[in-house]
Amino acid sequence: MADTKHVEGASRHVLSTAKGGGFLAGGSFFELATRFLISLILARALGATDYGLYNLAISAGTIFAGIAALGLDDAIIRYVAIQARQRDQVGLRGTLQIGLGISTAVSIILGVALYLGAEPIAVGIFDEPDLVDLLRLFAVIAPTMTISNVLAATAKGFKRMDHAALAENVVMSIVRLALLAGLLLIGLDAFAASVVFGISDIAASLALVLLTNQYFPMRSLFQRGARRDYAEMFRFALPLWLSGMLLQSRKNIVVLLLGALSVAADVGLISIVGRISLLSHVIYRSVIAAVKPVLAELSSVGDREELQVVYRASTRWTFMFSVPVFLVMALYPVPLLSIFGKSFIAGAAPLVVLAFSELANAGTGTCGSIIDMTGHTRIKLANSIAWMTLLIVSNVILIPRYGVLGAAVANLLSTATINGARVIEVWVLERVQPYDRTFLKPVAGGIVAAGCAGALAAVGVAPRNLFEVGIAGILITFVYGGVNWIFGIAPEDRAVVSRVVGKARRAIGH
Repeated sequence: MADTKHVEGASRHVLSTAKGGGFLAGGSFFELATRFLISLILARALGATDYGLYNLAISAGTIFAGIAALGLDDAIIRYVAIQARQRDQVGLRGTLQIGLGISTAVSIILGVALYLGAEPIAVGIFDEPDLVDLLRLFAVIAPTMTISNVLAATAKGFKRMDHAALAENVVMSIVRLALLAGLLLIGLDAFAASVVFGISDIAASLALVLLTNQYFPMRSLFQRGARRDYAEMFRFALPLWLSGMLLQSRKNIVVLLLGALSVAADVGLISIVGRISLLSHVIYRSVIAAVKPVLAELSSVGDREELQVVYRASTRWTFMFSVPVFLVMALYPVPLLSIFGKSFIAGAAPLVVLAFSELANAGTGTCGSIIDMTGHTRIKLANSIAWMTLLIVSNVILIPRYGVLGAAVANLLSTATINGARVIEVWVLERVQPYDRTFLKPVAGGIVAAGCAGALAAVGVAPRNLFEVGIAGILITFVYGGVNWIFGIAPEDRAVVSRVVGKARRAIGH
């Protein structure tokens, strides 16, 4: 009876993760498509140098917004998930008061600091006077970025991944694309593009407030009677905050290091390469975001058996869905980059290296999320310090000699090293590990698909433009999926497929 209960519970949690991950993946793919158009518009309208300055300003604003959150966004996911399950309305009110109130106040203070320090940063560090006005603008935008991040974490804590995806991925992207397209007709520069970024972020925040109000009245945040567990939340949040300053900003720090050690054009180049590499990151980020509240619930009741099942299933998904995208990026980097202009083709080799980095990330799956949501935040902080130290040192060594390629290699080195360590840590701390023989199926599928692509290239059939890359990607995915299907579907995956097929049949009336 106990085993049956565990199986049913694990199945429910796996389905919950798959459903939430599906919403987030759908939203992320929509955002990826619109951001591709946005990057295309900006790259062609601004050029590599101005586009690099624009991304430097975004990176600075993102770093300041992440600092202002104080780790409370991750804390909200954990405590809202636990308190919502317990129907603890008083605790929920207090948790959200702490998260939204404190992070907003800190973000305003840091915004003032960025505004006052804009000129010393732009001229003294980057030797780019044109960056001053952009940094001052993002000093105003940064508080709205912090608020939208905390509101999105609230939706995820309530397991409303559909609401988070709608606001963060759909609303923000549509508003941004529409405004940029309109400005393109009358004149677009880096400052106007930055204003559009801020407006779209505000639109996402307003959408999140309206959506969250459907299941948690936001007006109640101003009522008395809340239970505010400051000490417990900050014990959990502060190590994550310090980790966030290091890890969640690592891509922005790479941008800043390139700006300081190389030239602005390299910043624009790595930004475009990074945009394309996000193709393989979509499923990974979606599964990670969806599984966090599930892991928090299982940790709160000490159920390691269900934790093991969810860990393996979620990690298998992050790896399985990343393989075909990895193959496309690794095999066809030049035609992928050529659409942005000839000056961006130089990013072909860095794109291949970043593809391997994303594969290493996906192959180690949700190990970091388990460390976070099981409360081992000091381990998380130690990992973050080690990761950022390795990343910075390797960038400082490699960028002056190899430029963008050096930055990509540094990213791969730090990602593979720290993620491997985290898998070992999860085993030591929780006695769960993500691998079983089902992982051999996507590996075999990837090898066969790569072999087919190589055989076509050997006889002169290789993509030369984005359309042909799309056709090749479909072929690779078809071969890869076929091999996985022949080897059989894992029981957890079969439950998800049955759920999807059942809904599809009901939708078409069968």
